[in-house]
Amino acid sequence: MKASKVIVITGSSSGIGYSLAEYFGKKGHQVYGLSRKIVENNFFTSLSVDVTNNDAVQTAISTIMEKEGRIDIVINNAGMGMVGPVENTTKEDIWKLFSLNLVGAVQMMSAVLSMMRAQKNGKIINISSIGSEMGLPFRGFYSASKAALDKVTEAIRYEVSPWNIQVCSLHLGDIQTSIAESRVQTKVGTAYQSTYNKVFSLMNSHVDQGNLPIEVAIYVEKLFQKKHWKAHYYFGKFGQKIGVPLKWILPQNFYENLMRKYNHLEE
Repeated sequence: MKASKVIVITGSSSGIGYSLAEYFGKKGHQVYGLSRKIVENNFFTSLSVDVTNNDAVQTAISTIMEKEGRIDIVINNAGMGMVGPVENTTKEDIWKLFSLNLVGAVQMMSAVLSMMRAQKNGKIINISSIGSEMGLPFRGFYSASKAALDKVTEAIRYEVSPWNIQVCSLHLGDIQTSIAESRVQTKVGTAYQSTYNKVFSLMNSHVDQGNLPIEVAIYVEKLFQKKHWKAHYYFGKFGQKIGVPLKWILPQNFYENLMRKYNHLEE
């Protein structure tokens, strides 16, 4: 991206979103970071927006358009993690998760697509997870929320392609962020407590050993330079990325046994 672009990034108050916003701001792009919390940074403009509130989304996009006259790239990064047994998860927990991870991203896309059609150009990245490709123990609804976003991404690619608008899912493995502190932990029934504790400790250690957020930004920059996008891209440690093609080619029971060992469920 040699020419300056107008880039909108959600979930930009910390972690991956913050790193993306700062990185592209330093590169000379006009970056707007949308998050519930305003942050001070010399390289991007922070706007207080709850992406689950459609009125707030529409207002923010209108404000950016009034100032810039265009929006070239949207990165739907806002999201939340949730851990706990499927059995013990409440309807309220599920709705809160899907409201942010799915509905928030859809509302952002809906807010910018009319202007991208007018421009006959635009790019949208929906930040997903490698975990969207498989059901993970005690992360079933998180996997489901990201899988739902993936399918919406696949569908909308057909719908907006006549206007040279490109959309993709970027599936991330574990990244070194504070997600372990901000995950929603649902109720854990006594039947699951021992196994859950083991898996929860393991998933946090994977985060601690994950890629740095700046590495995601560098990967996204390379993605911007591609002329044509595939529907799905994968970024993370090899041991996590390899789980995706293995899921496609291995018999289900064999794959599940591998996943049990990976998650230390057979120790």
